[in-house]
Amino acid sequence: MLAVFLKTLPFFALIGLGWLAARSRFFPPEGAAWLTRFVFFFALSAMLFRFAAGLDLGALFDGRFVMAYLTGSGLVWLVGLVVGRLRGLAVPEAAMEAQCCMIGNTGFLGVPMLVVLLGERAIGPVLMILTIDMLVFSTLITLIIHAARSSGLRLRAVLPVLRGIVSNPMILSMLAGLIWSSAQLPMPAPLDDFLTMLGSAATPGALFAIGASLAGLQLARLGAACWLGAAKLVLHPAAVAVTAILFGVGAFPAGVMVLAAALPVAGNVYILAQYFGVAQQRVSAAILISTAVSIVTIPLVMALIGQA
Repeated sequence: MLAVFLKTLPFFALIGLGWLAARSRFFPPEGAAWLTRFVFFFALSAMLFRFAAGLDLGALFDGRFVMAYLTGSGLVWLVGLVVGRLRGLAVPEAAMEAQCCMIGNTGFLGVPMLVVLLGERAIGPVLMILTIDMLVFSTLITLIIHAARSSGLRLRAVLPVLRGIVSNPMILSMLAGLIWSSAQLPMPAPLDDFLTMLGSAATPGALFAIGASLAGLQLARLGAACWLGAAKLVLHPAAVAVTAILFGVGAFPAGVMVLAAALPVAGNVYILAQYFGVAQQRVSAAILISTAVSIVTIPLVMALIGQA
């Protein structure tokens, strides 16, 4: 357990450094926004393209893996929705809480950390999870909120969602990499060096940006936030562990799936909450709490998987 904790500690130390820099005002809020933009559009996209260009479609897509993750995550999403509704929340608020229960920080934390800790074999499973989260669940929450507010789903609500998916740089970079791989194009050394240099900025940049963005969040609605954090860090990995066994997913990809599910609540859930004006305080607090607690829970999950 101590050895695993020490392996993950540098990643959380970078998050803590970003938080400290932003909290002390040495790193201004606009700096965090621009760093996040650089990582999202450039560094992380270069990393994802390079990863995907080294895969084939068969390595990326595994039907049993997809069904296990969709089933486990979907069940947790439904639990979050039902608990919210039983507490008297409107559908948009309950749906946003459901999103907190199962959308992890796969892009900014999972991709850099899991690939470094688990090796290149983790690339395919991590990219599958990232794709499912963006294509399925991010689309789902947007359509549900639009439908709830408009008394039904209209085409004008669907089109912006589709445009957002098509223009997402992470989706585009993964798709471009897979096309490159499928065409069996050689990777010229200068291009590979360029992508390696730019992509290497993704890990420290993303982790520092996570910490800096956390400094602007507030702790409020602690009861709801603690429930959401517990659902994300405990219920979600437990659910996908069970469905991975039921669907017969291999030991290594199942371990990657469980670790990805154990990641804290993603920052993009707060962006959605802000955009729709729904549950911002409890989402903000859930991100803060789950990120802080995951310093302990992620090494614990890693240790448990290692003993399984």
